[in-house]
Amino acid sequence: MSTSTGFQLGSYGYSKIKRSITKEDKHLLSVVFHEADDRNKGFLTREDVKVAIAELFGYKPSKYEVDQIMNNYGTRFNSVIGLSLENYMIIMSDKLVAADEDENTRHTFMVFDTNCRGFLSVEDLQRAFSQVAPHIPNHTVQTCFRYGGLHF
Repeated sequence: MSTSTGFQLGSYGYSKIKRSITKEDKHLLSVVFHEADDRNKGFLTREDVKVAIAELFGYKPSKYEVDQIMNNYGTRFNSVIGLSLENYMIIMSDKLVAADEDENTRHTFMVFDTNCRGFLSVEDLQRAFSQVAPHIPNHTVQTCFRYGGLHF
């Protein structure tokens, strides 16, 4: 069953195309590694891994997830278990490929759908815009809702 649609799509001729890692993805992963590498040690500690995952995927990983990463991919650096850049790239590349591209859209929708109705009203959209873009007038939000888009 597809996690993004809730339907068994294979029987209808659909299949999920596996995403591949681009040069830009690799660059992003490298930049995040170096930003999370507190004190430029050349490896990530448990806390650094949490920071990297939060920056890349927008959530704080569970203790279990960090334990799994460190136990399976960690290397001893002097007296500390850490995650090398090489192992980090392997793990995070796999995570990035497996990430559901629609998850962010679903999450944003659920934040806007405060009454859990499964659809957004103009009031929902106005409330959201008032919080994240208060400079946009209500009539512009209403027009966006009515005609399906903002054009600046």
